[in-house]
Amino acid sequence: MRLEHSSWLEVQNYFKCSDIVMLPIGSIENHGSHLALGTDMLVPDYIAGEIDKTLDILIAPAMPFGAADLHRTFPGTLSIGVDGLHMVLSKVCGDLFQYGARKFIFLNGHGGNNPALSQVGQEISEKGGISAQLNWWTVAGELNPAWKGGHGAGEETAAMMAIWPQDVHMENLIEFTPKDLGPGLSFIHGGTVGFEEVAIPVIRTTEKFSQAGWYGKDHPKTAAPEWGREMLKTTTEYFIRFIQAFEKVEL
Repeated sequence: MRLEHSSWLEVQNYFKCSDIVMLPIGSIENHGSHLALGTDMLVPDYIAGEIDKTLDILIAPAMPFGAADLHRTFPGTLSIGVDGLHMVLSKVCGDLFQYGARKFIFLNGHGGNNPALSQVGQEISEKGGISAQLNWWTVAGELNPAWKGGHGAGEETAAMMAIWPQDVHMENLIEFTPKDLGPGLSFIHGGTVGFEEVAIPVIRTTEKFSQAGWYGKDHPKTAAPEWGREMLKTTTEYFIRFIQAFEKVEL
């Protein structure tokens, strides 16, 4: 049940018999020169649409803007920051709580959104509700380690090949050459460096370690539509089972 296609009467009747709502959360940000800026919104929105075919739950419109400050040196990235995302979601969830929502599913496509989602989740909990964060790319990697990927790399490229192939331009791919922080401080991931085999958080804007904009061990050239379709199908089926269990939680 899509909120934007429902009337106020339909929403009122929905909350008479259900208290769960899903909010797809994304971002408009750099995903390398080969992927669309909206990748982090388009994938969760697709998954939400697939879930809608099976479950009768209320699904809010996908939130396109997130906390993407680390990517703002790449043209087209639009970030409202952690504070901005928290403010928007706090207001939106507050209204939904007023109408009867008590169980909130954040179907998330961007790791930078997590601090704001956790903060809103804490507020929901304090009011007597509960929330769950479903980070699709992380869950996919847990379900199958072969799918685990970096930013704008094979995992996300495969997902976009499956659902929005017209937004994948491998001919524009710029190769990623990781930049170490210094001697003995090797690049591991976007926000971490390695020192004496230990991962240490070191926050840097993306262009300082990847001029290409993407990073990860799963090279985008390894991606294929078949990988994306299987991954999204398996992940969606897992989310459906989780939501069915989450619906039964007693508050």
